[in-house]
Amino acid sequence: MKQFTFCGTTLAALPSGALLWQEQRLLIVSDLHLGKSERIARRSGQMLPPYETIDTLTRLQNDLDAHSPEHVICLGDSFDDLAAGEALPVQITDWITRLMAGRNWTWIEGNHDPGPLSLGGTHRRQQEFDPLVFRHIAENTSPSGEVSGHYHPKASLQMRGRAVTRPCFLYDDTRLILPAYGTFTGGLRTTSKPLLALMQPTARAILTGASAVEIPMPRS
Repeated sequence: MKQFTFCGTTLAALPSGALLWQEQRLLIVSDLHLGKSERIARRSGQMLPPYETIDTLTRLQNDLDAHSPEHVICLGDSFDDLAAGEALPVQITDWITRLMAGRNWTWIEGNHDPGPLSLGGTHRRQQEFDPLVFRHIAENTSPSGEVSGHYHPKASLQMRGRAVTRPCFLYDDTRLILPAYGTFTGGLRTTSKPLLALMQPTARAILTGASAVEIPMPRS
């Protein structure tokens, strides 16, 4: 894991793409997009193996087992759309229920899953843990301490003579954007106009993976 300081808090970027706030016993994940293969099959007829939900939940279970958080925040787009969430097999919904057991679990509503599902937990548009506020999409007028997802940021760098692209965390003095936690979610390069507009010139990127790498946010 890679520790860093953000708005007076000490946070850790985990290799999986989760964010850990150990002082608060809080784990944050963004953009799980559970049920994506079902949604693609429903809309396009393209059949994909439904491995992504199992892989995503396996990694989440590993993070929960490793860090034992008391509170979990899912930063929106936890399901690829409302129908995909409702179509999850009972084995998957039972698994999610077991992961939630004994924890305060907050579902932040995203643009892919605008309505809450009957899985328990708390459903909010945003959640505040002073001095931080957690929401799905960054707001241009947001005060300092905003933590969000939505953009699925990814960054590239040269390692051992070849270009490596990984999902990444982005942070500056006021804003932190998490990578997509879900498997098979794609991503938006840090050189894209939306991310360039949101992040300060001094922004940093922490690339996910077995060995976390922190670099200045690539801007070109």
